[in-house]
Amino acid sequence: MADGADRERGAAGAAGGRVPAQPQERATWCDERFNFQATFLQCLAKHVPNIYSAEMDPLLEKQEEMVQAAILYPLECYLFGEDPDIFLEKLQQSGTSQLCGKVFKGGETTYSCRDCAVDPTCVLCMDCFQNSIHKNHRYKMHSSTGGGFCDCGDTEAWKAGPLCTKHEPGASGSAKENSECQLNEEIMEHSRRVFPSVIKYIVDMLIWEEEKELPPELTIREKVDSYYCVLFNDEHHSYDHVIYSLQRALGCELGEAQLHTTAIDKEGRRAVKAGHYASCQEAKEEIKRHSENVSQRPLHVEVLHADVMAHQKFALRLGSWLNKLMSYSSDFRQIFCQICLKEEAGSEKPCFISKLMLWDAKLHKGARKVLHELIFTSFFMEMEYKKLFAVEFVKYYKALQKEYISDDHDRVLSVTALSVQMFTVPTLARHLIEEQNVITTITETLLEVLPEYLDKNDKFNFQGYSQDKLNRVYAVIYDLRYVLVSKPTVWTDRLRERFLEGFVSFLRILTCMQGMEEIKRQIGQHIEVDPDWEAAIAIQMQLKNILLMFQEWCACDEELLLRAYSECHKAVMRCSTNGRSREKTVFHLCGHTLESRPYRVSADPVSIHLPLSRTLAGLHVRLSKTGAISRLHEFVSPEELQVELLVEYPLRCLVLVAQVSAEMWRRNGLSLISQVFYYQDVKCREEMYDKDIIMLQIGASLMDPNQFLLLILQRYELADAFKKIKPTKDQDLIKQCNVLIEEMLQILIYIVGERYVPGVSNVTKEDVIMREIIHLLCIEPMAHSAITKSLPENENNETGLENVIDKVATFKKPGVSGHGVYELKDECLREFNMFFYHYTKTQHSKAEHTQKKRRKQENRDEALPPPPPPDFSPAFSNVVRILNCDVMMHILRTILQRAVELETHLWTEAMIQMVLHLLSLGLLEEKQQLQKSPEEEVTFDFYHKATRMGSSALNAVNVLMLLEKLKTVPQLESQKDTVNWILQIFDTVKRLREKSSLTTVAATSGSEATKGDESTQDKEKAERKRKAEAARLHRQKIMAQMSALQRNFIEAHKLLYENTLEAQVKDDAIMEEESMSSAVDYSKIALGPKRGPSVAEKEVLTCILCQEEQEVKLESAAMVLSACVQKSTALTQNRSRILELSGDMLDPLFMHPDLPCGTHTGSCGHVMHAACWQKYFEAMQLNFRQRLHVEQIFDLENGEYLCPLCKSLCNTVIPIVPLQAQKINSEDAEAVAQILSLARWLEIITVRISGYSVKNAKGEKQNLPAFANKGMGNSALEFHSILSFGVQSSAKYSSSIKEMLILFATTIYRVGLKVAPNEADYRIPMMTWSTCAFTIQCIENLLETEGKPLFGSLQNRQHSGLKALVQFAAAQRTTSPQVLIQKHLIRLLGVLLPNFKVEDTPSLLEVDMFHILVGVVLSFPSLYWQDAVDLQPSSISSAYNHLYLFHLTTLAHITQIVVSSATESPTTRSSDNSEEARSAQSFCREVCQYTSGCFSQDIPGWLVWDCVKKGIMPYLRCAALFFHYLLGVSPPEELLQVSEEGQFKALCSYLSLPTNLFLLFQEYWDTVNPLLQRWCADPVVLSCLKGKSIAIRYPRKRNSLIELPEDYSCLLNQASQFRCPRSSDDEQKHPVLCLFCGAMLCSQNTCCQELVNGEELGACTSHALQCGAGVCMFLKIRECKVVLIEGKTRGCLYPAPYLDEYGETDPGLKRGNPLHLCRERYRKLHLLWQQHCIIEEIARSQETNQIFFGFNWQLL
Repeated sequence: MADGADRERGAAGAAGGRVPAQPQERATWCDERFNFQATFLQCLAKHVPNIYSAEMDPLLEKQEEMVQAAILYPLECYLFGEDPDIFLEKLQQSGTSQLCGKVFKGGETTYSCRDCAVDPTCVLCMDCFQNSIHKNHRYKMHSSTGGGFCDCGDTEAWKAGPLCTKHEPGASGSAKENSECQLNEEIMEHSRRVFPSVIKYIVDMLIWEEEKELPPELTIREKVDSYYCVLFNDEHHSYDHVIYSLQRALGCELGEAQLHTTAIDKEGRRAVKAGHYASCQEAKEEIKRHSENVSQRPLHVEVLHADVMAHQKFALRLGSWLNKLMSYSSDFRQIFCQICLKEEAGSEKPCFISKLMLWDAKLHKGARKVLHELIFTSFFMEMEYKKLFAVEFVKYYKALQKEYISDDHDRVLSVTALSVQMFTVPTLARHLIEEQNVITTITETLLEVLPEYLDKNDKFNFQGYSQDKLNRVYAVIYDLRYVLVSKPTVWTDRLRERFLEGFVSFLRILTCMQGMEEIKRQIGQHIEVDPDWEAAIAIQMQLKNILLMFQEWCACDEELLLRAYSECHKAVMRCSTNGRSREKTVFHLCGHTLESRPYRVSADPVSIHLPLSRTLAGLHVRLSKTGAISRLHEFVSPEELQVELLVEYPLRCLVLVAQVSAEMWRRNGLSLISQVFYYQDVKCREEMYDKDIIMLQIGASLMDPNQFLLLILQRYELADAFKKIKPTKDQDLIKQCNVLIEEMLQILIYIVGERYVPGVSNVTKEDVIMREIIHLLCIEPMAHSAITKSLPENENNETGLENVIDKVATFKKPGVSGHGVYELKDECLREFNMFFYHYTKTQHSKAEHTQKKRRKQENRDEALPPPPPPDFSPAFSNVVRILNCDVMMHILRTILQRAVELETHLWTEAMIQMVLHLLSLGLLEEKQQLQKSPEEEVTFDFYHKATRMGSSALNAVNVLMLLEKLKTVPQLESQKDTVNWILQIFDTVKRLREKSSLTTVAATSGSEATKGDESTQDKEKAERKRKAEAARLHRQKIMAQMSALQRNFIEAHKLLYENTLEAQVKDDAIMEEESMSSAVDYSKIALGPKRGPSVAEKEVLTCILCQEEQEVKLESAAMVLSACVQKSTALTQNRSRILELSGDMLDPLFMHPDLPCGTHTGSCGHVMHAACWQKYFEAMQLNFRQRLHVEQIFDLENGEYLCPLCKSLCNTVIPIVPLQAQKINSEDAEAVAQILSLARWLEIITVRISGYSVKNAKGEKQNLPAFANKGMGNSALEFHSILSFGVQSSAKYSSSIKEMLILFATTIYRVGLKVAPNEADYRIPMMTWSTCAFTIQCIENLLETEGKPLFGSLQNRQHSGLKALVQFAAAQRTTSPQVLIQKHLIRLLGVLLPNFKVEDTPSLLEVDMFHILVGVVLSFPSLYWQDAVDLQPSSISSAYNHLYLFHLTTLAHITQIVVSSATESPTTRSSDNSEEARSAQSFCREVCQYTSGCFSQDIPGWLVWDCVKKGIMPYLRCAALFFHYLLGVSPPEELLQVSEEGQFKALCSYLSLPTNLFLLFQEYWDTVNPLLQRWCADPVVLSCLKGKSIAIRYPRKRNSLIELPEDYSCLLNQASQFRCPRSSDDEQKHPVLCLFCGAMLCSQNTCCQELVNGEELGACTSHALQCGAGVCMFLKIRECKVVLIEGKTRGCLYPAPYLDEYGETDPGLKRGNPLHLCRERYRKLHLLWQQHCIIEEIARSQETNQIFFGFNWQLL
C-alpha cells in the first residue's frame, strides 16, 4: 500500500498497486444489470466499520490509506472509466472556472475595493487581489470571521475589474469554452448513477437519529456490543469546564482531557470512552453530572454504536471527496445540484439539500463545515443553481432562523450565515423580492422570534432580555440590510407591489417600537434598579441603516414614495390616537390662543423611541426633494394629515432631553442619561434626533407660526415663564426654568437655521458632509479616524469624507510619534455656526472659545454671527415665518428686557447669546429676501416687527432700543461685538427697505450714516487694541519664563523625555576640557609614560530622595545610581546559537567573539544616598506585603523597583566611586623608560606569577602552568622587582561603599548567570569585568549606528552610568580575595602569552579581545598584593602596565583579524605601495611561515592593511571609551566630531599606537615573534585557515531589526501562507514575526507550547528566551500590533511602524486602510532595542495601562 503521504491521493503508480481485488469490484459496479446503489452500500457496509474501528486513538494516515484503497479508488475508477489521477490531471489542465470561490477561514485577510465594489460584502482573497486592478485603488483590508467566499469573477459584485488575471478567460493556458466539453456522455451517465447514491448516503447518515441501529441496507454483520460515549461541542461550557468534567468523570490524566477538549472544539465531537453499552451509558451520566456542577447546564453527550459512528465519519469523508470533485468540472457541479434539488414525486418531503439545511442546527461542527463547503463549491459556483438554492433557502427561512436563534453555535457555523452570499447579489435579491416576497418573510420572521418581548400594549419591552438571543436576532436584521443594499434601477409593477408589501410588514415592527419602554419622571425617591436600556438602543442602531435604505428605495419611484408615505402616515396615526381621551385646554399669549390636550413631559409617560414618526419625517423630506409633495393631497388630505399630532411625539422627546439637561430627571438614574446620549450620538442621531428636528420643521411649515410656538412653549412647560407672572424664589426652580428656556431657544434656532438636509433646502449630500467636517475642525485639528468616527456611516459603511475633505482642510503629516491631522482652511472659517445642532455642550463651548481666540489673535472683533443659511425648499419655505410672528417677538423682547433690567436670576448669558443669534437669523433672512426680490414682494417683515413697540405703555421699548441698552450691561461685555454687528445689519436692512436709488449710493450713504457711531467705535477699537497688545507682551514674558524653567527641568530629568539619543549638551568631562583647551601643553594621551593628567574635579551630587547634597569621596557614605542589569543578545553574530538558560555550570571568563549573550548595565542617571535607597526599597517591600492581592509590575523578590523620580524599572544600584587623580612625573617616567622594555616587563611579571604559584601551591597541586625559569638570576630578588617601579598603598573605601560594591557585583552575577545570589562565588569578578566590557561595546555600537562622535554625544544618563560602571569595575577587585583575582588574571594572560597556557585556555580565535583587555587591565593590580601589605601600582607603574597590556592585546587582535578576515580574494584595485601595505606584506609572510603555508601570502598588502584598519576600529573605539572613563584623560578634539580618517589617527595617538599598526610588531619583534609563532600554531587557527571551521570576521556586522516590506499586504500575504510546523489542520493561526531574527511563529496556540524547566511556555515566550535572552519584539501580523515581551510574566503592546496615508496606525486592522512602513518609527523601535530600553517601555506601559495584568504573557 502507499504510505499515505498524500492524503487525497497517492502517486498514480502507487494507486494502481495498492488495490489487489480491483478489477472484480469495479466490474461489479460497472455492470448495468446490478443496482449500483445496493452494490455501493454493500461495499460500505463491508469496509467502513473495519476502517474506522479505533475511534479512541485513530491512526489517521492508516484510515485514509484504507479508505482510498477499498472505496474511493474503485469508485473513481468506475466514475471516470480510467486511472483517476490521469483523468483529474487532464481535467485540471482543461481550464478553471471563472469564479474563484475560495472559502475564507477565520482570520484570513480579505480585501474590498472602495471604488469598484457594489457593496462592502464584495471581497477578494489575497491571491485575486494581488492580481487585480483593485490593488491600485482605494481598498480596505479586513480579517475574515470565516465562512465567506471570494467574489472574483462575479460580474454583479464589481462595477469594474470583476476578474483577476488568474481567472480571466484563457488565463490558464486554454480558452474557457472548451472546459465545458471535457466530460463525455459516459462519464456524465456514470455521475448520474453514482451521485444520487453517494448523496443519499451522506444525507441519511448525517440526519440519522438512531443511536444503536443502522439502516437495514448497511447492516450485514452480527451486531457487536461496541459503543462510544461521544461528547459534543457547545459554546456554553469553557475549555476548563470540559477538562474538569472529563477528569472527574473518566478519571483520565490532564493531558488526555486536554487532547479530547481540543479535538471537540475543533471537530465538534469526540469519542471519549469506548466499551460496552452499559459502561458508556454510565460515563455519559457521570460527565453530565460533573458538568452540571460547574455550569448551569450539562454537556451534550450521546452513546453511539461503533458502526453508526464509523458510517457518520465516512459520510463526512465522502462529503470532502465530493467537495474536491466539484472543483474540477462545471458538469459535476450541475449534476450534483440537480440531484440535491430534486424532490421526490408526489411527496411533501423536502429535497436533499433542504433536508441538510433544516438539520444544520443539530449537526456537529465538523459536519457543518463539510456541508457548507459543499454548498460553496457546488451551488454558489453555478449562478443558475445559486438562484434555485436561494429559493429553497427563503422557503425554509423562518424555520432556519428559529433553529439558529435557539442554537448556541457561532453564526459562522450556521447555514443561515450563507444568506449574505445570496441576498447581496442584486439580480438575485430582486428575484427573491418579486417571486419569494423575501422582505415580508424576513420581517415576519422578526415578529415571530420577538413576541416574548411584547407587553400588553403590543409594544416591545426588553427588560431582562438575553444578550445572546438578541445578538442572534440581529442576524435576521442584517439579512434585511443585505436584501436592500443595492437599489433597483428598473421598477416593475410586481416589484413595486412586493416591496410595498414588505414595507408595510416592516412598519408592523416599527409600530411595536413606536413609544416602547415609556418612562415616567421619578419624584421624591431615586429609582431602585436602572432599567435595561441597551437592547432597545442596540436594535435602533441595527435598524438605522435599514430605515435609511427603505426611505432611499421608496424615493426611487414617485408612485411608491407617495403610497409608502400614506401607509406610514396611517401607522403613525394609529399609534397616536390613544392619547385623545382628555379634554382640550386653552392657552393664551400675545392675543393668540392654542387649544391642545393637556400633557406634561415632567408628569406623564414619555418614550425616546419613535421610529414611525421619524420614518415619516424621512419620507416627507424625500417628497420635498423629488417634488412629489405636490401630489401628496391625492394620498393624504390636509385634514387627515393632522400636523399637530405628528409634531407632538418628537416634540415630547426633545423636551425630555431638555429636562434631563435641567437635571429634572436625575432620580431616574443612569439608564436615561445613556439613552439621551445615544439619541444625539453619531451612531443613532440620523434616525432619532435629526429626524425629530425635521418633524418640527414640517410642523413649522404647515402650522400657524404663533400656534406652533405656543405649542412649543406649552410642551417645554414655559407658558408661565413668558407671562407676567412673578416667578418663585426657589433657586433650583429658577435654574431649571433658565435651562429650559435655553434649550427651547436652541431648538428654535435649529428649526429655523438647520437647513443642511437635502429636501429641506437645495443642498447635496457633499454639502452636508462638508459642513459637518468644517464644524468638527472648528473645535480643533483632528485625525482622519477621529473625523470618520464623528460622521455617520451610510449603508455601505462609507462616510463620504474623502470626496470632500480636501476642499475644506489641509493635511499635516505626523512626526515620529502621534498621528497626522487635518486643519481647516481659512476660507471655510466663515461657515462656522456657533449653534451647530450636532455639537455637544462641550464641543459648543470649545468651538466658541477656539474661534474667539483666533479672531482675537487676528485683532478682529469677537462677534461670531451665523453664516447666511441656504434657502428653504418650497415645501419648507413657511418655516421662517416663526421668526417674525408675534409670539417669537414677545419671547425675544421679554428676555432682552430682563437682561436690561438686570433681573440677574431670570436670564443667563447663554440665553442672550441665543436671542442675538435668532435676531441675526431673522435679519439675515430678510436681507437675503430683499436682495433677491423687489421690496413690495417681500412679506417677511422682521425689521418692522423688531422696531415696533412691545405695547402701547409709556415705558414700552422695541428690540432695537433694548439692544442699545444691552451694550451698557457690564455682565455682557463679551457680547458687545455681536450686538454691534446686529445693529449694523438692522441698518443695512433699513436701507434696503428704504430703497435708496442705487446700491452704490446705498453703500456710501450707509457708511456716512454710521460715521457718527464709528468715531466712538474707533475709540473702543483703539482701546481694545492697546489692551490686547499689553496682554500679548505680558503673555510673551510669562511664556519666556516658563520655557526657561521647562528647559532647566528637561535638562535635569532627561529620562522623562523621549529615549531617543538626542545630541545633548556635552558631558561634564568635555566641559572641563573646553576650559583647559587654551593650555596646549596638556597631553591628550591615555597610555604610557606620556600620559596626560586625569581630569578629576570634586563631584557634589544631590540625592533625589532626601534632596541633600554630598561630595563623592572614598571615605564618605556611599552614593548610588539606580540601574538595571539585563541579559542581552543585541550584539550577537549568531542567533542560531543555543543559549544556556541556567548559568550554574557556565565559566564566564572568556567571551566568545560571536558575543552570543552579554550582561548589559544601564542607568537612568538618578543619584541617591545608599541609605536613602535602602529605606525606600524596604518601604516598597513592606507596602507590597500588605497588598498581596495586587499584581505588581516589578518583581521585588529579584530586587526590582521603580526609580523614585522617573519610574524607570531598575533592579540594582551602582555605587559611585570617585576617580583617583594621578599625575606622572615626566623625569621619573623617562628614567623608567630606559630600563622597562616590553621584554623586561614580561620577565618581571612571569617571575612574579611563578613566585605566587610556588607560594600558593603549598602542597596542593594547582591547575597552573609550569614556568620555565630562564636563568633570570636570583628568583627571590626578581619576585619583588615588580614593586621597584613604583607602588602606593591601596585606596581605602568606606564600609558603606564596600557594602554597595558587593551588592552590585552580586546582582550582576545573579542576573547575568541566572543563578541564586552568592557573595563568595569565584565568578563574581569575571561577571563584573564582562558587564563593563559588554556595556561599552553596546554604547560604541549605538554611537556608530547613530553616526555620532565617540565622545560628547552620550546622553547624561549614559555618561554618568558608564563612568560609575567603569570605576566600580576597577574598585570591585578590592572586595574579592586577591589570590582569586590572580588566578583569573593568569588564565586571561594565557590567551596572550602562550607559556601561561593551561588545558582550558581557549584559542586566539575563540575569544573577544576587548573582554580580555578589560579583564587583564582591571585584574593586573592584584600582582602587587603582598601578604601583609595592601599595595597597588603607582601612576608610572600603571601607565606602563596599561600600555603593555593594551599593546599585547592589540597585537593579538591584529593577528586575529589577519587570520580570520584578510583571506578573501582581492577585488580589482591598483597596487598600493604605501608603508602600511609593505609592513602588512612582510607580516603576512611571517604568518604564512608559522602556519606552514596554510595562510596564503598572495593576498596583497594593501588589502590586509585595509582589513586590519576596518576590523580593528570598533576595538580601538571601545578601548578609548574604557581608558577615558577609567583614567579620566581628556580625548583629542577629533574624537568629538565624526570623521573616518581623523578618528583613526586620533584614536592611535590617544592610545599610544603608531598609525601603521604593523610597526608595533616591528618595535617588539624579538619579544612578540615567539608569541606569534605559538598563536599561529594553534590547532583552531590552522583548522580555520584550512577551511574546516569558520571564524568570526571583523569588523563584526552591526545588528538591526529585520527588513520589513514597504506594503503591509505583503506581510499579510506571508502570514496567509504560514503553516504551523506542529499542526496538520488548516485552521488559521495567529502568526507573529520576530523582529530580531525574522522567524514566523504560531502564537497563542496550544500546538506550539513548549515545556521549559517544567513550565508551559507559548511559542513567543520560549523563542524570546533563545533569541533575545528573554527580551524580544514581535509583530502580530493579523492585528498589526508590536508586542514587547520580557521574561515570562511581562509584556506590552506597542504601535506598529505601519501607517496609513493619514499618518495613523491601525491596530486590529479595524479601519482597514492600506498601510505602509514608516522608516522613522521603525528606527525608533530599533533604538528601543539597541538602547536596552524594552524592559523600561514595558514597565511604563504596564504602569499606565493596568488592563494587561489579566493577560497570561507566558502563553503568548
